[in-house]
Amino acid sequence: MSVERRLAHDWFAQPLPPNVVIGERSWLYSTFAFGHYRSQRPCGVRIGHDSGIYIGTIFDLGPVGELQIGNFCTINGPIIATNRRIVIEDYALISFGVVIADSFAAVPPRSMHRVESRGEGQHTGEPSIVIGENAWIGARAVLLAGARIGRGAIVGAATVVDFDVPPFAIAAGNPARIVGSTRP
Repeated sequence: MSVERRLAHDWFAQPLPPNVVIGERSWLYSTFAFGHYRSQRPCGVRIGHDSGIYIGTIFDLGPVGELQIGNFCTINGPIIATNRRIVIEDYALISFGVVIADSFAAVPPRSMHRVESRGEGQHTGEPSIVIGENAWIGARAVLLAGARIGRGAIVGAATVVDFDVPPFAIAAGNPARIVGSTRP
């Protein structure tokens, strides 16, 4: 028999999904973030210690979706949509309105059995999107499958990325291009 876990401060009446792990001293604004969450992985979402998951954040994970958020991260209202694996490393900062999605379209919950039966929705364990340590993602940026944001890199507001951004690079534009460096 599993015990329902609830956030003491939460305004939303739903319990935290049982396959979500939240590290010590981390903050999750509300379980409302899991309204589109369908992950059946043993650990669908793992949030490291001392991280903040703030208002507006949406976890839209399919049945085999998996998300790892590191330590000391600030996640300020993005939509994270995957049926694969996304990794956000330590000290990352993700601004409001960001979309992190590794599929071109969302799949309605009732049609997930059809997607799985076609062999889609399986993942190999390799992340489809990685946000490196101390990377900053600006407001309304869009990170698509294949995006690998290097350590210390900055992705500008409203930038669309689907490729490797080198460590300490600054990416901007739609489509994104490297426009500078954070190194002096």
